[in-house]
Amino acid sequence: MANDNNDFFLGKTYDLEGGKMGEDRVYYDPDDLTTHAVITGMTGSGKTGLGVIMLEEAALKGIPAIVIDPKGDLTNLLLHFPDLLPEDFQPWVDKDAARREDVTVEEAAQKAATLWKNGLASYGLGKSDLEALRDSAEFAVYTPGSDAGLPVSILASLSAPDIPWEGNREILREKISSTVTAILGLVGIRNIDPVQSKEHILLSNIFEEAWKKGRDLDMATLITHVQSPPFDKLGVFTLDQFYPEKDRFSLAMLLNNFLAAPSFHTWLEGQPLDVGQMLASKSGKPRHSVFYLAHLNDQERMFFVTLLYTAIESWMRTQKGSSGLRAMVYFDEIHGYMPPVSNPPSKNIILRMLKQARAFGVGLVLATQNPVDVDYKGLSNAGTWMIGRLQTEQDKSRLLDGLEGAAPGVDRRSYDRMISLLGKRVFLLHNVHESGAQTFHTRWALNYLPGPLTRAQIPAVNALAKAMEHMAERAAASGPETRQAGSNSSLGRDVAPVLPGSVPVFYYSVNRGISDALQEVGSQIKGDIPRPQYFYRPELVGQARVVYLARKYNLSEDATFTVRMDEMRRRGLVRWENFITKPLDLDMLEDDPLPEAAFDTLENLSIVDARLLKGMESDFADWIYRTQTLKLRLNEALGVVAEPGMSDEEFRQVCEKAAQEKQEEEIEALKRKHKGQLDTLETRLSREENRLEDYKQQLGHRRMEEAGKLAENVIGLLSSRRRSVSTSLTKRRMTSQAKANVEKSELEIKNIQGDIEELKSLQHADLEKIEQKWADALTQVVEEPVSAFKKDIFVEKFGLVWLPYYAFPKGEEWVTVPAFRWGEK
Repeated sequence: MANDNNDFFLGKTYDLEGGKMGEDRVYYDPDDLTTHAVITGMTGSGKTGLGVIMLEEAALKGIPAIVIDPKGDLTNLLLHFPDLLPEDFQPWVDKDAARREDVTVEEAAQKAATLWKNGLASYGLGKSDLEALRDSAEFAVYTPGSDAGLPVSILASLSAPDIPWEGNREILREKISSTVTAILGLVGIRNIDPVQSKEHILLSNIFEEAWKKGRDLDMATLITHVQSPPFDKLGVFTLDQFYPEKDRFSLAMLLNNFLAAPSFHTWLEGQPLDVGQMLASKSGKPRHSVFYLAHLNDQERMFFVTLLYTAIESWMRTQKGSSGLRAMVYFDEIHGYMPPVSNPPSKNIILRMLKQARAFGVGLVLATQNPVDVDYKGLSNAGTWMIGRLQTEQDKSRLLDGLEGAAPGVDRRSYDRMISLLGKRVFLLHNVHESGAQTFHTRWALNYLPGPLTRAQIPAVNALAKAMEHMAERAAASGPETRQAGSNSSLGRDVAPVLPGSVPVFYYSVNRGISDALQEVGSQIKGDIPRPQYFYRPELVGQARVVYLARKYNLSEDATFTVRMDEMRRRGLVRWENFITKPLDLDMLEDDPLPEAAFDTLENLSIVDARLLKGMESDFADWIYRTQTLKLRLNEALGVVAEPGMSDEEFRQVCEKAAQEKQEEEIEALKRKHKGQLDTLETRLSREENRLEDYKQQLGHRRMEEAGKLAENVIGLLSSRRRSVSTSLTKRRMTSQAKANVEKSELEIKNIQGDIEELKSLQHADLEKIEQKWADALTQVVEEPVSAFKKDIFVEKFGLVWLPYYAFPKGEEWVTVPAFRWGEK
């Protein structure tokens, strides 16, 4: 293994039979790592130290690396002290170990500095090598899900890849499968078969639908699409047949629980998971990015490891092919991430990279102290094996099985013997690019190796490596983030967020002209007004139709009650009377939004879900039943009931007409009644007047007879003729009788005329009473409350309505005006 200045210096040769180290250095060609490497050895074998040495050599050779550190050991990569001063070592010495050794921390630091200086010197290393390491690369420790180190945002992992969909379908679908498996694993859904799992199929199709169109996703949008996917069918089945809405809601709740947890916020902060930036600065200086995972639980580690490998694969696909080593990906403990039987989310992506990363110059180094728990069939793709001391015969047997798969023809017995003779820091190197196996003793690490660092020590180790300064320089070089005016991302979401559960969702139609909106916005924006975008804001809207039945009056009347709520932050009694508004024209509601529209958040309605909404709908109907009575205007005296929608003036006119009709009817009845009486009196009067005329004629005749008889008697007396006295008296009596008849008749006529006048006076009084009666009846209007039966209350709509607005860009802000007129067509 000749040295050509670019080779890794791993250590010195070691004679297993003699049990001593030789003087010849052992080098390793880094390009051999393109066929990947496996490092294995029990605790205390020096496995971690060998990994540190390989990463040191990579940094010295200008090779960037991504380091996955589940336990915290590889944070030691930042502990290089060129001056080898005790005070440099002091913050990192193990205080408990110093106490056990009965020495002070200062003495322990002095001892460590001396040990490191002498150890390096024994391999011909010193200050210049440490300075070269310090200057060769930028070092940083990232802590996903925590701000102890440099935080990492996982949002980029859900973003549409840079490579086009067409021509890369297979690759991108593999990436989607890994990402979806990781997300489901995070929420506790494990052992997933991508072909059988409904959850996996649904999420994969959501990702594919978005990435085909170059659209990014985030967790909130993903949850939204779980409830309301952007497609209607999966395979030949409708969406609800394949995955019922109730079951989709359960999955959305699982995802939402994770999103809602305060601890999740740190997953969205910090540097995006941009592999290119984590491997090299803009100036081309290599970076060694250590991902510290010791603070995460098993699910979170699996989630992040899968996303990280997926991001590495995506970055890798954008690179040109290379036969040399472009970058290292070092995994300090592969146990649990590539097991022999089960299929965790990380397994497929790691196996895929073991097969394909070579063509892109990406070398994977996988380390483990548990050979039995690793899929050695997968590791058969590894060309380099560095084997340290193993704990059990079972470990050795399993490792040899894997080695034989990687290099057929290996002398199993010989390797078995060599492995049995390995001691601390002694490794058996098998490289398919070399002619035979070699044993070596690892060199002294340039970095101080105090052991795993705790999360509390991460800020200090980053400060030591000036990681924060480098990140600030990168941010400054990138410049401030700009948002394109008019883009949906700066205005709101490009998909409508959905309330949890099967909440009915509608979209109000645009029914306000843009010219009208421009007049309103003109005073707020100077100069030319740019073309607006559509922007939706959510409200809870309910509308019920109520049928009031007044059977007593044979009346049926409909009423509509409509409520609008733009905010509901707490549960409790809703005072519906405060939210009453104009009735909604149901024809204005659509099932789909306008294309290319942006959407506001549901922050003000965040507590509303399907169960709460159903309760609110019932409470709304109950409020109508309890409080909203129909005020029925009626005039019982007139028998008039106000028709639905009748105004007060119209009702008054109807009442006046009814009163007039009733008055006329009563007057006619009165006239008919008095007419008979009056006719009788007038007939009597006429008859009596005729009789009086007869009596008067008789009286005149009698008077003439009486006068003639008197004249005759006088003449008789004068002529001495004798006349009968009785005859004269008879004539007199007859005249008196005729006179009495006239007087009696005149009195009767007078009485009859009095009766007629009295009857007419009575009729007039009755007419006045009738007129007053119906004039009084006009004022006898009352309002009688009529309550609806519960069965006659029909809730027509109750759900989330997205109201459209015109959004005009104004610098970095937006001016919004309604694009709707409520209650109008």
